Amino acid sequence: MIARGDLAVECGFERMAEVQEEILWICEAAHVPVIWATQVLETLAKEGMPSRAEITDAAMGHRAECVMLNKGPHVLHAVKTLDDILRRMQAHQTKKRSMLRELRLATHSSGKQDQDGHQGNDGNGS
Repeated sequence: MIARGDLAVECGFERMAEVQEEILWICEAAHVPVIWATQVLETLAKEGMPSRAEITDAAMGHRAECVMLNKGPHVLHAVKTLDDILRRMQAHQTKKRSMLRELRLATHSSGKQDQDGHQGNDGNGS
């Protein structure tokens, strides 16, 4: 679960967006489902009108397997709005793919580096 409030407490707001992206990358690589829980459309669900930031949060949710909404008197409208946003974002995703930089979570102690400095297999199966 990617929850913005918890991330801000743990890593600071300066790195929050970067850490959200890294969690998405790691989960995708590991085939772990992601719940996008960043107070998506919370003002819409509670008051009937979303903030601009909430619309952006909803759009980012298209990369997760599940988007969590909070309840409120306008939750049905929030669900319909989220569905509309996610459907439109999905159409954009088929046009292009994100090119993500290499994650450096672990380093290899053996193997040779290629000319770009990437670790490679030394050819003997190790």
